[in-house]
Amino acid sequence: MSTTTAAILTIEDAELLVAGARRAAEEAGVPVSVTVLDAGGHLLAFRRDDRAVLISGETSTRKAYTALQLNAATADLVDAVQPGGLFHTLPTALDRPLLFIAGGLPVHRDGRPIGAIGVGGGAPDQDHGFAAAAVRALA
Repeated sequence: MSTTTAAILTIEDAELLVAGARRAAEEAGVPVSVTVLDAGGHLLAFRRDDRAVLISGETSTRKAYTALQLNAATADLVDAVQPGGLFHTLPTALDRPLLFIAGGLPVHRDGRPIGAIGVGGGAPDQDHGFAAAAVRALA
């Protein structure tokens, strides 16, 4: 009998992701919020820089949810949600609002999605870079 172990995102992994994004943002001098979700969309970790605008917390959470739900970097989805794009009506088809701005990335282990990270507070390309730095730090 063969058993398989499911790849999961642990609390320790989530804390490493938050620390990696935070470190990258601090090096750039940008106050951000970071949200990490597990594969089921449950909040594992959250951090908001005291200098970040309050809405950055909601933004980081929606970015993480979008990346998880679509298993794609939010930066890659922007064109798809424009009028005439593939996902133009998608936000109304799901039970939660999505956010198509760079800064959300799925997290994979052994080639399987295990969660997502969302970063909000900087410019879209900055947030994407901070999230990518965190994912690289976890690998």
